[in-house]
Amino acid sequence: MAKINISLDAELVVEVMVLAGIGSPQDAVEAVVRDYIARGHRTEARTELKEQNLREVEVKPQDPQG
Repeated sequence: MAKINISLDAELVVEVMVLAGIGSPQDAVEAVVRDYIARGHRTEARTELKEQNLREVEVKPQDPQG
């Protein structure tokens, strides 16, 4: 796996470490990135399911009104 080095504000990293209970800055940043990605996948799944349900509703014939 390729690795990159970036600079981050130390206060941000320390806050993540405290909130997540993680002792290593590297692990804390990785946890945040992994959580962000997982949240994106969950959002995509919910959006896809909602869109699929909307398509099914549009396809069903509507009851006569009146």
